[in-house]
Amino acid sequence: MKGSQALIGFKNPDGSVIVKTYNIASYAALVESKLSFEVKEKSGEFSDGVFKIFATVVVPEMNGTAVNQVWQVGASVTGGVPDKHDFQPANLKSKGSLDLVSGQSSAAAGGGDRHRKKNIHGVLNAVSWGILFPVGIIIARYMSTFPSADPAWFYLHVFCQVSAYAVGVAGWGTGLKLGSQSKGVKYSSHRNIGITLFVLATVQIFALFLRPEKDHKYRFHWRIYHHGLGYAIVILSIINVFKGLDILDPEEKWKRAYIGVIVALGVIAVILEAMTWIMVSKRKSRSSTKPYNGEHNGDGRQQPLSQ
Repeated sequence: MKGSQALIGFKNPDGSVIVKTYNIASYAALVESKLSFEVKEKSGEFSDGVFKIFATVVVPEMNGTAVNQVWQVGASVTGGVPDKHDFQPANLKSKGSLDLVSGQSSAAAGGGDRHRKKNIHGVLNAVSWGILFPVGIIIARYMSTFPSADPAWFYLHVFCQVSAYAVGVAGWGTGLKLGSQSKGVKYSSHRNIGITLFVLATVQIFALFLRPEKDHKYRFHWRIYHHGLGYAIVILSIINVFKGLDILDPEEKWKRAYIGVIVALGVIAVILEAMTWIMVSKRKSRSSTKPYNGEHNGDGRQQPLSQ
């Protein structure tokens, strides 16, 4: 952007990442040059389609602690020289002020809107895949062992899973929108797991319509399919939520809060699992010692009553 003091990172022909400084006075061919402030160290790295630039700069005291900031993704590099970037609305809005002490950024509409969408995307997916889905599984696994909870547990389970799917689809949609607005920026593993989750969850929703009666011969196979997909979704969900947190890099308290929720759900599941095994063992014990309704033969053995 004309008038900016730029640090630009790009790949060399050998694949290594180089960072150069440019005092951009015009949109003609760029020439590497010193900036109006000192840059002591600079380096860069490229992974998962993302460039990262690291630099130590010395800002003149007269400027205070706040600086104007712009950021861009260039189109290409020709002969070791970065080419001019696009001038679409999103490019022109990629600016704001940055406080070097507090780290707070006051981004313009483009950057602020994108950051807000990222937060919405993260919250929707953390709530849906990361919380509601595991809660629904806990309800189905442990409430179903109580005869008095039938069929309430089933409707609670369906409500949690359908709600999780609906919220998750909204989160998936915001992710697709963010991807389309961030060409050249890819988080491959996070994206691939997200697509896998969406596909598995869609197949899982069909379990509600394919559910055979309890005494049907295919009920056993349906349970394997339904339970297997459910546990796979929960595991992938938690992994992807943490990947998303690493990308968003929010305040540490938000990551600790999610860890606290997952630990709490895990503790509840362990306690309920132990209680369930105790209840099942007691039922089997009472069933095995229940008196048999019959009469004895002469040799002391019981014989069923004639009907």
